[in-house]
Amino acid sequence: MTSYLKKPDWLKIRLANTEEFAQTEKIIAERHLHTICISGKCPNRCECWNRGTATFMIGGEICTRSCKFCNTLSGKPKPLNVNEPQKVAESINLMQLSHVVITSVDRDDLQDLGAGHWCETINKVKELNPNVTIEVLIPDFQGKIDLIEKIVNTSPNVISHNIETVRRLTPIIRSAADYDRSLSVLYEICRRGIKTKSGLMLGLGELESEVLNTMDDLRLIGCSVLTIGQYLQPTRSHYPVQKYVSPEMFAHYKDEAMKRGFQYVESGPLVRSSYYAEKHV
Repeated sequence: MTSYLKKPDWLKIRLANTEEFAQTEKIIAERHLHTICISGKCPNRCECWNRGTATFMIGGEICTRSCKFCNTLSGKPKPLNVNEPQKVAESINLMQLSHVVITSVDRDDLQDLGAGHWCETINKVKELNPNVTIEVLIPDFQGKIDLIEKIVNTSPNVISHNIETVRRLTPIIRSAADYDRSLSVLYEICRRGIKTKSGLMLGLGELESEVLNTMDDLRLIGCSVLTIGQYLQPTRSHYPVQKYVSPEMFAHYKDEAMKRGFQYVESGPLVRSSYYAEKHV
């Protein structure tokens, strides 16, 4: 690991709270909902909330895993909130969203790993918001095909599962996830005809050749949408940034990904998996 690096100018974040931001914040707070925007310290929160969009995080705020890149709380989760699917659906309606992203913490403590709660949430969102398009950013469900099928059968428009980093760094960065398991999850989604998406973080010590190999692996199993962004260390107890990748290098990676046949690529220092997700539908 290297010493702490100073952030370059291109990672400066413009903060501009508007009426739309305040309204989104109010709706989320009043319904006691969780968002990856807050728990993940997303650098695009102001921009997205000002557009009236947010990524809802279901299953509570405590994850059963402890990945070294993630700011989400880790430990023993509380029981599922049975009212959460309804509250999420109502919030989407109040925010008048045309597209929504839903993600979750890992719930390895549950018998079905949270798949039933996922399905109930998606179905409730559809019931109250029949015209909304839905992207779900799912955990790996320990690679269990029957649980992945349950999510696929709810027919979201996009299913995303993040590979996060290159094969070599996966055991260091991700606490319980496995590189090949993530590829198999994405393959199971792809072969069922759902638009499939994944995301990569850069700056963890990966080599360019490893990034390109990861792109090849994703294309081989049929993944068609890719996001590439800069890893930002949430706290000093998390894995330190090894390198700040230049905007020019992100543009290079986008070109390489498009050459490999990805239908849509978001690549830039502040890009996150749900950044401008409405375009990916």
